[in-house]
Formats: sequence, C-alpha cells, structure tokens
Amino acid sequence: MTVFGVDAVPSAGAGELVVGAKDIVTPLARELARERGITIVVASAGPPSIPATANQSPPPAPAAVAPMFARPSSNGSHTAPPPLAPPAPALYRRGAPLHPAVAPAALHQPRIPRPELTSAAKSVGRVVVVGAGHVGMITAMKLAEANIIAEVVLVDIAEGLAAGIALDLTHSTALLGFDTTIRGVTSLAEAGPADYVVITAGRARQPGMSRTDLVEVNAGIVGALAREAAAISPQTVLLVVTNPLDEMTHHAWQASGLPAERVIGMAGVLDSSRFQALAGLATDSPASTVNALALGSHGDEMVIPLSQARVAGTAITQALPNAQVTALVDRARNSGAEIVGLLKSGSAFFAPGASAARMVLAMATDSDQILPATVRARGQYGITDGYVGLPARLGRNGLREIVEMPLTPDELTAVRTAATRISERVADLERVTAAS
Repeated sequence: MTVFGVDAVPSAGAGELVVGAKDIVTPLARELARERGITIVVASAGPPSIPATANQSPPPAPAAVAPMFARPSSNGSHTAPPPLAPPAPALYRRGAPLHPAVAPAALHQPRIPRPELTSAAKSVGRVVVVGAGHVGMITAMKLAEANIIAEVVLVDIAEGLAAGIALDLTHSTALLGFDTTIRGVTSLAEAGPADYVVITAGRARQPGMSRTDLVEVNAGIVGALAREAAAISPQTVLLVVTNPLDEMTHHAWQASGLPAERVIGMAGVLDSSRFQALAGLATDSPASTVNALALGSHGDEMVIPLSQARVAGTAITQALPNAQVTALVDRARNSGAEIVGLLKSGSAFFAPGASAARMVLAMATDSDQILPATVRARGQYGITDGYVGLPARLGRNGLREIVEMPLTPDELTAVRTAATRISERVADLERVTAAS
C-alpha cells in the first residue's frame, strides 16, 4: 500500500495519476489533482508485478484502468467521477500548515488594501470620561456607539485599566458599526482638551451607605478633577455623576470656576428613567409610553410631579390607584439602594452610564432637548440660588434655560424643600472642606 500525497500530483504524466487498488490518496492530493485537471485512476487487478532485471523489460502497464470512484452505466461504460469532497475540516484546523501547491489562488495574489471606512460626520471633537469603573465604561461605550464624537477618552489613575477598557471597546467597532476613536490614559493632561468632561470617579456606595456618607471622600476627588479639567479645557462643559450628586455638582462648580451653565449634574434623567420603567411594568405598558420627570434631589427629596405624569397619554393617577403610584415613586427614589442591596458589592452602573451619555449627546447635537438635570436655579420655581434638579433645556454649551412647568402647590413646595435641603448639605460640605 502506498500513500499518495500532494507531492505525487505534479509528477503525474499524461493527465493521469495511476494508483493501486489498495493505495491511499490524501484529500489534499485529490483537491490538487482536481484543480490541475489530473484524473486519478485505479489500476485494474492483475497478476503480481515482477520486478525488472537488467536483462528483462518491465511488465507492460495494465490494459484496463477506470476513473477513481467511477460508476458503471447500464452499457458497462463508466460515467465521469462526481465532484471530489472537500478536504476534512481537521485539515483546516488553526495553525495547520497549508501546502503551497494547494493554497487558494487568492492567497498568491498581491494584497489589495481595503478601502478606508467612510466616517460619519462628527459634531464633537473629544469627550473625556473620568473614571473607568462600570459607570464610566458604560458612558464611554454609549458615547462611542453614537458615532458623532471623534474621540472618547477614558481616564483612570489605575495603570492599564482605562487603556484595557478602551482597547476592549475598540474591538467592538466592527460589531457595532462605529468608528469613534477610543483611548485610555491615566491623567487628564494625557487626555487633552475636551468639549465635555464627564466625572464619574469616586467611591461607590456599599450596602447600608447613603449618598451623603460619601461626601467627604468624594469631595476631594471631584474638586481636584474639576479644577484640573477647567485648567486644561477652559471652554468645557462638566457633567457630574459622582455621588452625592447634588452636593458634588455644586462643589465642582465652585472648584472649577466655570460658569454655572457649564457645570451640570446627572440625576433627573436617571431617576426619571427608573420611574418610567417601574410605571411601565405596573401598567403593562412600554416604558417609552410613560412620560414623567424626576426633580428635586437625587435622594430622599426626589420629586416626581404626578400632575405631569402620563401613561400612553392618560394621567398616571387615573391609570393606577393612588397607593400604587405612591409606592412606585418610593421605589424609584430608593432604586439605587435596592440595586446596591441586590449586588452586595458595588452599585448601579448601566442606567447611570446610559443617562450620562444621553445628556452629553443631547448637548453635543445641540438638540435643545428638555431633560431633568441638576442645575443652578436663579429665581426659577421661587428658588433664589443653588443647585437642584429642574427641567432644563440643554444645548451645545450646557444649560440653555430652566423650563418652568405648571406644578401643583404641593409639588412646588416639595421642589423648594429639596433645594433647601441641598443647600444645607452644601453648607456642611463647605465647612468640612474648609477645615481639612
């Protein structure tokens, strides 16, 4: 028995490779023979071959040969062989050598550079996301996916963390169909000037902790970042995500020295989304059909004006019993703590990250969109000064205007109370930071 490999094919004469009945022809040899138009034939059975001697001529070649795998027809002749089966998949295993003679013709052709990807029009040059934790990662991902920002830069002091996440996100560009450049660095200076800086860095809540428990630790982080961001990017808009959000937004404004219109807190978008999701579940309706805004604080003083809340155009107080609506408001207010309790370690990140990205994109596109945001009031809703969650019209340069909605007296009182409580906590923070 002889095994015929690819080396035997080029030497076949007269367009035929003659093999014995018990010989083996490898799949690659059959494939090469087919490509070169060489017929593999099996010699008919005959008397054993007699080795030739010096005085004796070799025996004549067998008289009858038949194509390999040929099928006899009704008149005794042979039909053409069927197409050869492709090589066994194992021959294409990762790292298996491919004989040059059987390499696909395309592999022997000069490589043609692929055409450059046509980039979507980018309306923003760079957005920097400070903090490559879960919230920062989701924020960066959603911003990059939008494909309207030339570059998204993740910043984290942990060596390699931001760079690793940036590379991982970059690997998804073909899957998700965007061409945003994503970088990961360890400092704001490396990131460079930015149109928008999103601050997510800070300590996350643990079970049993309130947002205010984080105030002293996170104030030091946010204050330093706000000052540095303003120095590097004097025209930037700061979006604060770090908790306790209301106090941290006010602190970032003071530390940065930027106009209040360009220092905004992300809270209302998240709390509104939570309430919409919960109300949708309660009414068996898509969350997108629920219209509601969360105002006040990002905490115990969160206010959802039910007079403005609708489910598919119907007042929510008509769609659900009052007791159930009150329970939904309470659950939305405490959703962050609920998630912390379920996770055991860490806090919510997907919805917060998506909310931060939503606000940046609303500004980047100059959408003039009205979103609930933590902004500095100057007389609106009877609030003389201070940061609080209010309906805000956002534009390219941050806050365009605070929109005044018709609230009931109780709702208006609740929003004013939230502003007062936030101001008291900000005063406490200022005393702490001044003493340290």
